[in-house]
Amino acid sequence: MNDKIKRFLNHPFLSDRRLLLGIWTILSLVGMLKLHRSHNNFLIFKGVFWHTMNGTSLYAAYPAEYSDVNHYGPLFSLIIAPFAILPEWAGMLLWLLFLSGWLFAAVYWSGLRKNQQVFIYWFCGFTLLTALFMQQFNIAIAAIILSSFFLIEKEHEGWAAFFIVLGALVKLYGIVGLAFFLFSRHKVRLVVWLAIWSVILFLAPMVISSPDYIIGQYHEWFTCLVGKNTENIHSFAQNISLLGLVRRTTGNMDYSDLWLIVPGMLLFALPYLRRSQYRHLAFRETILASVMLFVILFSTGSESSGYIIALTGACIWYTAAPWGRGKWAVALMVFVFVLSGMGNCDLFPKHIRHDYIQAYALRALPISILWFWLCYELGFKDYAPTEKIDAHE
Repeated sequence: MNDKIKRFLNHPFLSDRRLLLGIWTILSLVGMLKLHRSHNNFLIFKGVFWHTMNGTSLYAAYPAEYSDVNHYGPLFSLIIAPFAILPEWAGMLLWLLFLSGWLFAAVYWSGLRKNQQVFIYWFCGFTLLTALFMQQFNIAIAAIILSSFFLIEKEHEGWAAFFIVLGALVKLYGIVGLAFFLFSRHKVRLVVWLAIWSVILFLAPMVISSPDYIIGQYHEWFTCLVGKNTENIHSFAQNISLLGLVRRTTGNMDYSDLWLIVPGMLLFALPYLRRSQYRHLAFRETILASVMLFVILFSTGSESSGYIIALTGACIWYTAAPWGRGKWAVALMVFVFVLSGMGNCDLFPKHIRHDYIQAYALRALPISILWFWLCYELGFKDYAPTEKIDAHE
């Protein structure tokens, strides 16, 4: 990490976790400004619980209740339940506090060094607010991916498996936690727990409904996701990814995304061949960063609120390396913060934001550059510690 940034992050006041928790709590309260103005997502989420209770389709349109449709799995009905039964304002407030608190806690208990944690808290604050304004579960997905990785690091495979399955059965993204499988010291135990939690969490929503209903809803969910992927390709608000960036800037709509996804998967997988690097925590953390970037860059479902996942990954990339980061890396992180982190806010004139940043999915450009840089480092750099690192930095 750059020495000036490290000194900034180590300042006693700026690195005080109580201050940072207070700021993230305030951001949650600011998110309430969208109550009765733009809280459609929360209404959809509430509907998942009530429609499960009433045995009606989770994936049908309910224009009298909200616009758009639900795209989350039946298990989400249990997650949203405590917030759905409350008065609307109270449920939404506690939901926002729950989301930001979950990610804050996931970073805090992650095992990352203190200066890495502080960097995430400061760097991702604005992007967190964007996701809070949309009441989006992507905040929790970032926490789930972090937790999957670090629980495997701490040899708690049972709980790691829980989070992997939880994320997969709610929004599929959580399944990327399987990317950390090779880092587990207890692979058989992990596989067993994955099987156990898959059964338990698949059956769990039946507590408030019925087996036939839940099985039918999982079938509907699969059909819904297939159709949603087709819609996302041409959606203005979705596909804010490397896939969308290439498609929109070239103006070519007649090719399959597999032409990008397959090379991307190969580039993502190549570092796993460097088994001699597995023993270095910095290498494993950079793989974590790669996962958090990949899931946004190569998904047609990527949206503004998902950038909390990508920016958390960018922070881990920047801080994990055992070598010092130079001016180009600092410049790239500034580019990431300004365009990827703030690209949809009013700091940009409306015509620039709408006609260029959104129209061409330009928010994906900085993190795409960062991911390719990351892939190069994972392929060729030595992640052996160059100096003793204080775990409390």
